[in-house]
Amino acid sequence: MAKKYDQKQVEELLYQALETEQGGIKIYETAITCAVNDDLRKEWGEYLEETKTHEKVLLNVFESLGLDPATRPPGREVVGHIGNSLVSAMEMAKAAGDPAAAELVACECVVLAETKDHQNWELIGHVAEKGSGPAIKILKQAHEAVEKDEDHHLYHTKGWCRELWIQSLGLPAVLPPPEEVKKVETAIGASRAEQARDDLLKRH
Repeated sequence: MAKKYDQKQVEELLYQALETEQGGIKIYETAITCAVNDDLRKEWGEYLEETKTHEKVLLNVFESLGLDPATRPPGREVVGHIGNSLVSAMEMAKAAGDPAAAELVACECVVLAETKDHQNWELIGHVAEKGSGPAIKILKQAHEAVEKDEDHHLYHTKGWCRELWIQSLGLPAVLPPPEEVKKVETAIGASRAEQARDDLLKRH
């Protein structure tokens, strides 16, 4: 049975989600400059464009719900601070002069950002599924437009991060990672892809 949601906290979630997408644009722009692997650079270029689309989806939600996208509640400020810190971390790694190390830092920063982003959309989907109120239809449409991209961004970048780390340790890596090869879109799929990496290594 649908339950009336806490409107103020749903608005807080939406402000944080918008800030995460806007910060994500800057994070991907910086991460791309750290990418050494051509396939990864291309992948992140696609994610950057999709993140710009996600920002537009949320701006449409804000317009539909009569929310001001310029409002900055404290929670949004915190999310913005974390996003700027991730950009600074990548710039610091680049300045150190080791391209492979900077690429690893960029991968980790993207995974951190996408973990928050993925959770935002999971929660928006949860409100749309379990809640009752005037925003439900709008939130459901937004969630359906974005959910698949968010799964892809998180699970695939985690795969890149793991395999680039393995490569840096001097051990055989699967590049592109199994998540790419198997076109993973779910947590279960990501787990299966990781388990299949030994088989993929044998084929290389």
